[in-house]
Amino acid sequence: MNPLVRDYLLLGLRLGRLVDGLVDCYYGDPALREQVAAEPPADPRELSRQAGRTLAALPGSDLEPARQRHLTAQLTALRAVADRVAGTPMSFQDEVRAYFDVEVTRTPPERYAAVHDEIDALLPGPGPLVDRVEEFYRRNTVPPERLHRCVQAVSDALRERARDRFGLPGAERVEYTVVRDAPWNAYNRYLGGFRSAVALNAASGRSVAALPIIVAHESYPGHHTEHCLKEAGLVRDGGQDEHTIALVDTPRCLVTEGLAEAAVDAVLGPGWGEWTARILAAEGVHVEGERVERMRGLVVRLLPARVDAALLLHDEGGDRAQALAYLRRWMLLPPERAEQMVTFLADPLWRAYSVTYSEGGRLVDSWLAAREPGTSLADRFTTLLREPLLPSQLRADVARTALAPT
Repeated sequence: MNPLVRDYLLLGLRLGRLVDGLVDCYYGDPALREQVAAEPPADPRELSRQAGRTLAALPGSDLEPARQRHLTAQLTALRAVADRVAGTPMSFQDEVRAYFDVEVTRTPPERYAAVHDEIDALLPGPGPLVDRVEEFYRRNTVPPERLHRCVQAVSDALRERARDRFGLPGAERVEYTVVRDAPWNAYNRYLGGFRSAVALNAASGRSVAALPIIVAHESYPGHHTEHCLKEAGLVRDGGQDEHTIALVDTPRCLVTEGLAEAAVDAVLGPGWGEWTARILAAEGVHVEGERVERMRGLVVRLLPARVDAALLLHDEGGDRAQALAYLRRWMLLPPERAEQMVTFLADPLWRAYSVTYSEGGRLVDSWLAAREPGTSLADRFTTLLREPLLPSQLRADVARTALAPT
C-alpha cells in the first residue's frame, strides 16, 4: 500500500473514533482498523496537523494525478473536520464549503410559492394545501407491516434492470431490515465483498414515491451499485486502496448523494410511477402511480428549504421553533415530519450533510444534462458509478459545455 494512502486511511479511522458515524464504511486492511482500535483516542489538533503533512507530501509522491486530486480534496475536508472537533469556530456556510466544496445560499421563498401553486393544481379540493398533501400521502402509504415485502419486490425488479445495464458483479447482494424512529428514510451500510445492508425507517412508506426512490437511491443503481463497481474497478483491479473507506463530510459525499438522487431516472426514466404501481398491485397495495411521479418532481423543488432552515438555525440566530415553522410552511410538512427533519439538521454530524441531497442533486443533474449528443443518460451515469469524480470536476465539465460552440 502506498504510504500516503495508508496515512489517509489511518486519519479517517482515527477521526472516526472521535466522531461517531464519520466512517460510513471501511472494508480495507483489517490490520489498520485493529491498530486504531488499540490506540487511545487521538488529539484532534494532531490529526489536523497529520492531514496537513499528508497534503504537503502528495505533490511529490508517485501517485497518479487523479489519485492526488481525489486525496487532496478528501484530506482538506478531513482537516476541517478535525479542526471543528478541536473547537475551532466555524459557520455553517464555512463548514459546508470545507467539507463538500460547495457554496450554499438561501433560496427565494417565491420559488417555493410557485411550486405550491403547481401542487395546488395537482391536488385540487377544499381545505388548506398542507392538509391535501397529507391526505395524498395517506392514500399512497405502504403500511409498515408490508414495507419490507414491497421494498424487496421493487428491489428485485430494479436489480434485474441494473445488473446488465451497469455491469453489476454476479456475487452482489443487498439485505433489507426495517427499523423505527430513525432520523432518515433509509441508510446503506456497504460491507465490502459486493454486499450491502440497507436499513429502512418504518415511516418511509408514507408515500409510495419513496419506494422506487429509496431502492434506486440506496441500492440499484445508487449507493450499493456505486460501491460494487468502485470496489471491482478501482480497488481490486486498480489497487486504489483509498476507496476502501467512505467518510461522511467529504467532497465525495456531495457527488455520491447527487448520483443516488438521480438513480431512478437513470434506471427507469419517465413512467416510473406507473411501473411501481404495477409491482405494488401484485403485493396488494394500490397507489396513484402517475400522480405520485408528478408529485415527486414538484417536491424535489422544495428540498432546498432544508438548506434554508439549516442556515436559519446555525448562521442566522434562529431557534428550533423558527426552523420548524419554516419547514412546515414551505415544504408542506406535518408537525412530526418537520420535527424529524429539524432533528437531522441539528445533529452535530449530520447538520452539514443535509446539503448533499439538494446541492449534490442539482450539480449531478446539471452534469448529466451536459452530456454530449448521442450519449445516453445511462452511459453518462455509468461514468459516475465507476470514476471518483469530485464536485469541482463536475462544475468544470458543465462550464466547458456551456462555453462550447453550438
